[in-house]
Amino acid sequence: MANVLHEYNEFRYHLMEEEDEKKRLKMIRKELKEDLDKERYEHTMGVANTAVSLAMSVSYDYHKAFLAGLLHDCAKCIPNPEKITICENNGIEITEIEYENPSLLHSKLGALLAREKYGVSDEEILGSIIYHTTGKPDMNLLEKIIFVADYIEPGRDKQPNLTELRALAFHDLDQAVYRISGDTLEYLKKKELTLDPMTQKTYEYYQEWIKKR
Repeated sequence: MANVLHEYNEFRYHLMEEEDEKKRLKMIRKELKEDLDKERYEHTMGVANTAVSLAMSVSYDYHKAFLAGLLHDCAKCIPNPEKITICENNGIEITEIEYENPSLLHSKLGALLAREKYGVSDEEILGSIIYHTTGKPDMNLLEKIIFVADYIEPGRDKQPNLTELRALAFHDLDQAVYRISGDTLEYLKKKELTLDPMTQKTYEYYQEWIKKR
């Protein structure tokens, strides 16, 4: 009888945890809908849902992937001067390139907001927010999932090779990271846009990684 009661209490506890998480996610979505413009919010939901699909395809925790996708652009719509001020006031390092193009700060600032505003303490989630735009050498699985999901989510339609990359992402995540970082470099150079050195490092790392496999 004691075992039955213990199992029942455990079951109730898990149900309560799930219900609390649902309420938390509902609150986050509500706040994001208020803080982001319509296009950015739709992109956010596209990334979150794509991250879930990618996570399931590689047996990763899809709850974490969804939350990371949900928050990856939470600082995107903060005005650029305010991005700089908040980062400076919170001891977040700003590179020369980021001063020249403050929109790049939304990743670092997003991790700060995820921690301070939304109560996220999971370092994997925070790291995936920081590196979702540039990537980085030797990313962990969640970082790769969010990096790729941000590029291939259904609302994207301007990036090159999307049809091929969407299929590739569910077959070989590392190859997708390599291809996406390469296409990003090519696009930025062609448009003469600001290039974060980390994007180049990401491309070179995965180029070598794939050669050695």
